[in-house]
Amino acid sequence: MGLTHVTVALRSLGTSAGAYEADFLVDTGATDCLAPGAKLRHIEVQPVGSMVYELADGTKHEYAFGLVEIRFMGEITAGRVIFGPDDVEPVLGVTALESVGITVDPANRTLKRLPAIPLKRTTTQSDINCSVDLRSTTAGGDRRYSRMRNHLCRAI
Repeated sequence: MGLTHVTVALRSLGTSAGAYEADFLVDTGATDCLAPGAKLRHIEVQPVGSMVYELADGTKHEYAFGLVEIRFMGEITAGRVIFGPDDVEPVLGVTALESVGITVDPANRTLKRLPAIPLKRTTTQSDINCSVDLRSTTAGGDRRYSRMRNHLCRAI
């Protein structure tokens, strides 16, 4: 099964330094986008923080990230981009995909638009495996335990 790529343009927020455009690997296992650090610095993206990221091979590395405008498939969003090594393949993460209502069709590895972006809760209480154990801290017996458990599970 092949990999999915899409043309993405990144722009620094608040500057007119141009854009970095490239074919990005679509990776639904990655939360944030990733691009070569030299390309991001060229369009004046400023690091605003750093995070520890776990790579596909299981190793953990700390990388700086910045905030950018992200354009692809006629859509626009904004989000984090990681300052990767200069030779890294750029990656489009799942946060950018979901924020504009685009998913990956797992059957044929193509990108498709959702008919609408969900703004509602999509899980029900029965979908949640709520294992709150309050029996040791409640003095009112099973009925009180049950009411507290149901209240906490609804809040999750």
